[in-house]
Amino acid sequence: MNEKESLQKPVTPSTVATSFYYAVIVSEFNSFITDPLLRGALHTLEVHLVPASQIKVLYVPGAYEIPFAANVSAKSKRFNAIICLGCLVRGDTLHYELIANEVSRGIGQSALETGVPHSFGVITCDTLEQAINRAGLKAGNKGSEAAFAAIRMASIRYDIKSA
Repeated sequence: MNEKESLQKPVTPSTVATSFYYAVIVSEFNSFITDPLLRGALHTLEVHLVPASQIKVLYVPGAYEIPFAANVSAKSKRFNAIICLGCLVRGDTLHYELIANEVSRGIGQSALETGVPHSFGVITCDTLEQAINRAGLKAGNKGSEAAFAAIRMASIRYDIKSA
């Protein structure tokens, strides 16, 4: 296989979730939404046989603090993936847009800067009903989805580094 062909070959995860360490960063604000997100994430990690000893849950005051905690966690080199969980519900002021933009930018920047995968389980909704639905009702559990994304990305990163 030549170099061009090997670059075109899709990267698929080959390792198992049990070999990785995960930091789960959870916003305490809107905890009636973030608690179910956390339960969903932990359940997904458990289903994939990740030992509790390889999961560190870190609580931050609000969504704005998630990127900082994620960045520090990634730079610690203790974790193979960072799972970011929070909830922002639109209000009557510009606050929602400012925080949503900074949180998404900060999480993405941290992932690129550190080379550690960060999954985005911060739900941004127009209404409380939408948030409740995304935390385990009609729209699934975005915390669970974020944990699964973290498992996949940690595996892909491992496969790329080992190639």
